[in-house]
Amino acid sequence: MLNYFLKGEKGTRLRFMGMLLSAILVLLSVFTLTQKGLNFGLDFTGGYLTEFTTSQSVELKELQSFIAKNHNGEFELTAQGNSHFQLREAPSASTTANSPDWQSAVTQNDDINAQVLSSAYIGSQVGDELFDQGCLAMFAAMIVVMIYLAVRFEWRLAVGSVVALVHDLILVLGLFSLLQIEFNLTVLASLLAIIGYSLNDSIIVGDRVRELLRVQSNNVLSPATIINNAIKSTLTRTLITSGTTLATVASVWLLAGAPLQGFAIALFTGIVVGTFSSICIAATLPELLGLSAKNYEVKVDAHTQTLLDMP
Repeated sequence: MLNYFLKGEKGTRLRFMGMLLSAILVLLSVFTLTQKGLNFGLDFTGGYLTEFTTSQSVELKELQSFIAKNHNGEFELTAQGNSHFQLREAPSASTTANSPDWQSAVTQNDDINAQVLSSAYIGSQVGDELFDQGCLAMFAAMIVVMIYLAVRFEWRLAVGSVVALVHDLILVLGLFSLLQIEFNLTVLASLLAIIGYSLNDSIIVGDRVRELLRVQSNNVLSPATIINNAIKSTLTRTLITSGTTLATVASVWLLAGAPLQGFAIALFTGIVVGTFSSICIAATLPELLGLSAKNYEVKVDAHTQTLLDMP
């Protein structure tokens, strides 16, 4: 079915439309990031984190309203299940976080009957160091990826793979900014995993494009047709790999609980946009940059050519 849409001019048109859609989504993501920013978790901002359970199911809004009456600072309450809650307090509220007022209120109330499981404080300095180290790790990974692509591919294919990689990261960050999903260390780790997955997908398509260009040194087929053929020949493998990986990540998303939810959302989104970008960007952008079979022609000197022409 998909192979039918990748035939001839129809396939080329779909690839260029996909690249245009990607450009629009990147601009929207950048706009969202500049306007709303990321909702950094306590791993980066610092503050108090308290987990507690209730003896029976309690509505989140009702519990939040009850705690607000007994809490002097700002806080964020999230449900980890029907009776499992997590309360985050900003660093500005750290002076009142150890006050037993709200904890006593929820533990002594007969309708709530909460039990505190854990309470920990993360200093802002630790959060800053974690953020700096995480960004440094991502930057180092990107540099290594660029060096690898520069050595492996002709520069047009390398540029396409790098742009596809940046596209995937920006879209994932844009989604987290738009929905204000908590950005913590597990999400940062998922971005590093997305770098590896997106690179693998782009390399598979890029290798096939390079192989077909090498055997088409007589320029019988146009670059657009060669790229369409390369995508069609790798599409089944790409979909099977992406499908099985998505099934695993979806299981983590649905069954692993709230602590890994952000990680699963980021990885799930990264796999989807990574598969999309490997077709619409990594394989399409080199065509716009002038990729052709001539780039892979083997150049020989006059003496070698004379030997080849001898009967």
